[in-house]
Amino acid sequence: MWTSTEIGIDLGTANILVYCKGKGIVLNEPSVVAINTDTNEVLAVGTDAKNMVGKTPANIIAVRPLRDGVISDYNMTSIMLKTVIKKVSKQLGLSFRKPNIVVCTPSGSTSVERRAIVDAVRSCGAKNVHLIEEPVAAAIGADLPVEEPIATVVVDIGGGTTEVAIISFGGVVSSNSVRIGGDKLDELIIQYVRKSYNVLIGERTAEQIKIEIGYAPIEHNELTMEVRGRDLVNGLPKTITLHSTEIQKALKAELLQLLEALRLTLEHCPAELSGDIVDQGVTLTGGGALLNGIQEWLTAEISVPVHIAHSPLESVAIGTGRSLKFIDKLQKASIS
Repeated sequence: MWTSTEIGIDLGTANILVYCKGKGIVLNEPSVVAINTDTNEVLAVGTDAKNMVGKTPANIIAVRPLRDGVISDYNMTSIMLKTVIKKVSKQLGLSFRKPNIVVCTPSGSTSVERRAIVDAVRSCGAKNVHLIEEPVAAAIGADLPVEEPIATVVVDIGGGTTEVAIISFGGVVSSNSVRIGGDKLDELIIQYVRKSYNVLIGERTAEQIKIEIGYAPIEHNELTMEVRGRDLVNGLPKTITLHSTEIQKALKAELLQLLEALRLTLEHCPAELSGDIVDQGVTLTGGGALLNGIQEWLTAEISVPVHIAHSPLESVAIGTGRSLKFIDKLQKASIS
């Protein structure tokens, strides 16, 4: 007897994660596709493709088909999804014909963007495709009581967008989506180094700087890091030393926008649910939750306890997979 497999996909700007029922997270790779522009042949997907970023000859480009949490290159996204689903089926020893797939979408995405995601997933041979809003998936993955009439606040800081949502009784009561995420912070670091030191660094270096010495606006013991880049004056390689306090200043304006989105969402919360928020606090998920000092900073700014989810990077994917249990109960756009 053939039972169809159930899969949850977190189609993120920075990473694509796949959750399989009974197996947990079976794949976690960067959302990057490397393609040969002369032959249109796909050379690599995921980690292998990310390792090529900024290091390829002119005829090979490594592209990220998702921007700000939505599809910017439809064909590339389809190719990436097909490769990923093939990889997963091989890994699990399944030749599943028609899996049921749940994919998460940003809460601010338009119906056109949602339709593009459904079509891309359907083209990979899915039996049914359901969409779930990212904050709801993050809350389920972080083991929050989403089905109960209790307010839970989730801040999902992803690669392209930050989603802030108050969830109660399986649905989103109030939400805000801002196009600020890990990518934007990397971009700010690149601009800062270029402006202050006349040195050009790549995306991967910027990401490394953010992880090691990036800080939310809190007091901390200063850290330093040596960085190599290209001197824009003479074109030669150059090594510079960066301090965590200057990176902190470079990131501050964007992080304040994130705080504003959280404040706005809390302001629109029904009075009955405000009491729950004081008890339950705010839960951070997504890669951005790992930024140094962000928990302490937000706690001080909004005077409400802030918690980081158990595995912030995987929360959305886990929640997407688990949501299949009560897909009918959750109030969402479900396209079958």
